[in-house]
Amino acid sequence: MTPAQADACRNTAAAYVHIPFCSAVCPYCDFAVVAGRDDLDVRYVDAVVSEITRSEPWRPLEAVYVGGGTPSRVDPSLLGRVLDALTDRHGITDGAEISLEANPEDFDESRASRLSDIGFNRVSFGAQSFDDRVLLSLGRRHAGSRIARSVEAARGSGFDNISLDLIYGTPGETGSSWTATMASALDLEPNHISAYALTVEPGTELGRSVKQGASAPDPDIQADRYEATMMAVGAAGMSRYEVSNWSAAGYECRYNMTVWAQGEYEAYGNGAHGHRRGQRFRNYRHLDSYLEAIESGQSAVAGEEPVEGWDAELDRLFVGLRRTVGVSLGPGGKAFVQSTEGSRLIEAGIVELSAGRLTVKNPMLTDEVHRIVLDLEEPDWWAQHSPDDIVLTRENA
Repeated sequence: MTPAQADACRNTAAAYVHIPFCSAVCPYCDFAVVAGRDDLDVRYVDAVVSEITRSEPWRPLEAVYVGGGTPSRVDPSLLGRVLDALTDRHGITDGAEISLEANPEDFDESRASRLSDIGFNRVSFGAQSFDDRVLLSLGRRHAGSRIARSVEAARGSGFDNISLDLIYGTPGETGSSWTATMASALDLEPNHISAYALTVEPGTELGRSVKQGASAPDPDIQADRYEATMMAVGAAGMSRYEVSNWSAAGYECRYNMTVWAQGEYEAYGNGAHGHRRGQRFRNYRHLDSYLEAIESGQSAVAGEEPVEGWDAELDRLFVGLRRTVGVSLGPGGKAFVQSTEGSRLIEAGIVELSAGRLTVKNPMLTDEVHRIVLDLEEPDWWAQHSPDDIVLTRENA
């Protein structure tokens, strides 16, 4: 994907829909999910449809992402109601990317066929690992062998865009285990791979265990795993387009590219986050609070903040620097280049300034770059800047 193509994703109309239901909550999970409440699925979808129907009509959507939770756990007919509501309220373009997150244990030929008939054309499997010991440590409920059968079911039902999500750096995982996982994943010839380091989040079962003395992920080992991932996926002919995402040519996730381009996207369901009309907003996280708000005729939005002025410029840098193509310089980039810390990163080769764009050359240090971006203070010249002031070369910085 070229820089121009990546930047054009800012104009994509997208929507995220959250489905919170899971068979159990994984020990590392910090998402807005629930277990043991599947009896609420119809009521919940009624609320999501109501939320969509009451939202301001927009323009036809080019990317829809149904995430969770485990969307594949609920009956496909319920998800069909959600897509119908989005079509009625906003429209969905021909050729739109319509993604669904799925767990391998939920995905068989019958379910895959019904989801494809409804309109889903991209599926992202929460594979995480092909090593059964690692899967058990992660609290997953599928065996490594189940992943291939789910991928085959998807392909046989017409899904032509398949992604695998993987997690590396689990305590107890070995180098050979991760190498085998990557080989097994690539043998399935997915169109897209996401690989994330296991993180310890406060309030999770994993977080509590580590606080009580359990082994935490080793950052050095995770760095080794990341480098091994880059080599394996690159050798398979896939390209990294974001810190943790690789794809075959033309299979970059359109929804995610919209987010990283500072584009606009609607959000529906509990815990969902959106960006519309110059505002970032978030819905009530807890399921009961969300249902109570919708069913009483109130807004599900729990909080929002404007994205404007200098904050919008920093936001553009923050999300855009995750991409391999980086961001056009602009006023925020100018301030970054002129700052002591930003200049240090450029001199160290961690960030590159070339052809009017900033790119992070060492993706494992993206968090450090982000910290510096967020610390940039509004410069004195910001009030007089021109909206067209988006190109600055290293020589005149």
